[in-house]
Amino acid sequence: MPIAIKMPALSPTMEEGTLAKWLVKVGDTVSSGDIMAEIETDKATMEFEAVDEGTIAHIQVDEGTEGVQVGTIIATLAEDGEDVGDVEPMGDGAPAPSPTPAAKEKEEPAPTPAPAAKENAAPAPTPSPSPAPASSGDRVIASPLARRIAEQKGLDLSQVKGSGPNGRIVKADVENAKPGKAADAAPAPAASAPAPTPAPAAAPTGAQDFGIPHDVEKLSSMRKVIAKRLTESKQTVPHIYLTVDIRLDALLKLRSELNAALEPQGVKLSVNDMLIKALAKSLEQVPACNVQFAGDTMLQFKRADISVAVSIPNGLITPIVKDAGAKAMSKISTEMKDLGSRAKEGKLAPEEFQGGTASLSNMGMFGIKQFEAVINPPQGMIMAIGAGEKRPYVIDDSLQIATVMSATGSFDHRAIDGADGAQLMKAFKELCEAPLGLVA
Repeated sequence: MPIAIKMPALSPTMEEGTLAKWLVKVGDTVSSGDIMAEIETDKATMEFEAVDEGTIAHIQVDEGTEGVQVGTIIATLAEDGEDVGDVEPMGDGAPAPSPTPAAKEKEEPAPTPAPAAKENAAPAPTPSPSPAPASSGDRVIASPLARRIAEQKGLDLSQVKGSGPNGRIVKADVENAKPGKAADAAPAPAASAPAPTPAPAAAPTGAQDFGIPHDVEKLSSMRKVIAKRLTESKQTVPHIYLTVDIRLDALLKLRSELNAALEPQGVKLSVNDMLIKALAKSLEQVPACNVQFAGDTMLQFKRADISVAVSIPNGLITPIVKDAGAKAMSKISTEMKDLGSRAKEGKLAPEEFQGGTASLSNMGMFGIKQFEAVINPPQGMIMAIGAGEKRPYVIDDSLQIATVMSATGSFDHRAIDGADGAQLMKAFKELCEAPLGLVA
């Protein structure tokens, strides 16, 4: 019996993804564990492994197709002993396989793009020899991307000839088709259409370009998820912000001494590595902030896993330093270099960026003095780090010059009271100003 290969959920939050690249083709034999495709999730490009053994009979979602819903059938596998030629494709590769409502509601005497189409067709014509084949009954086989483009261009997919496997309509077919041809035989329907489709270069819905020259850039899967999650965070999580100024001179001195000692090992600590450790130790000292709001309950974590914000070309990702409070700073430094490098290459495994009990976001390298970070749900807090800079500072009752950094904690007020947040900020400040506690 043929086996349906479905779009996998490669992360707990994944609802759809982009089928970036097929690594197999029709006729290839696969075994359990073989890499079949590369799939772009909201955070990274991941490899999709075969679970069953057999021969690829049909590929139903073309590589490059975006917005493929989890659970959509993307290919059909013939089991051992089955003739590939006898295997029918399972599903049509689209989450909603039925034709578009417009294609069903109005039957126009519109010819197909083929030159041999009839111009004097009757009001209820039978399909000409060249329309797209159907997998069963009247169903049109088309990729999700092709359907979306067809809707934007006002195309009737039943009048488009597919060039994909088994006559499947793909992106190139609808891009090359001209909407105007469908109305040549009946000019009136254009006036009765529900609403004209905007030109491809028009501003997105809700946007106003005010006549200013601009480009329209489609959101990546990652950017869509960032927009969704952070909007949800600001709308549903009551943020409370607490800021402290921290004198960094002692920490910078310790960093210099440790780097001199670690140089033979090829390790070079950054200030960020030390701040990761300081936040983890602070959460251990103030466990009331190492929590997560969960409706009628609250999760109290017994270790501090720190998610560290890393900027990558398509957006932002937060690789995790697990149990950072128990790790030496040299180990944290080594891990962060590896995680940061693989994050920018899209090579992180899901467990390396999903989870974490709190986050740290450092924009000091950009010269940002202070900022308030948005909590990374479902976590309960995030620490925002500003630049260390020379400032007037009172030391021993006298005004002196010191290297000072502003740190702002954003706390989920449903789970963390202001007093507990203040205790965490106090502990963080003390550890940074008396940094020997970080190596104890």
